[in-house]
Amino acid sequence: MRHLKKGRKLNRTSSHRSALMRNLVTSLLQYERIRTTDPKAKEVRGWADWIIGLGKEGTLHARRQALGVVQDEIVVRKVFDTLAPRYKDRPGGYTRIAKIGRRHGDNALVSLIELIPEDGSAQGEPSSGAKKDRGRRAPKTKEGAAKKKPAPRQSAKKASA
Repeated sequence: MRHLKKGRKLNRTSSHRSALMRNLVTSLLQYERIRTTDPKAKEVRGWADWIIGLGKEGTLHARRQALGVVQDEIVVRKVFDTLAPRYKDRPGGYTRIAKIGRRHGDNALVSLIELIPEDGSAQGEPSSGAKKDRGRRAPKTKEGAAKKKPAPRQSAKKASA
């Protein structure tokens, strides 16, 4: 039984898995949006939340811990200077996973993992929270039906004659 076995193995050795997660979290924090397989996206979500939490802590020790995981010093600076103030009032859940579909070559589930915006709303949606008005068709009335009379049908004999 897998009691107390945290994390996904992803069919990799522990060193390969660690390197993969470090690369994914570095890319996610650098570009704020990456496309990867569904299990990898679910696994990197926890790593990204941890690193952003270190950024919110803001101490020298936290910065050195983040440098041990994130492979680019510029990205760590971005986490501590840009991302941590963005999420200062948010208690967690800094990422969003959207399922895209399946990959062409091997039919693997592909997801888009992204850092949520500052206001927490999805991009492209109205921020007021109101649903977009799509409009409705006008209700059918008897007058409208009377205006559009179908053409009288001709029998097959008359049409051929």
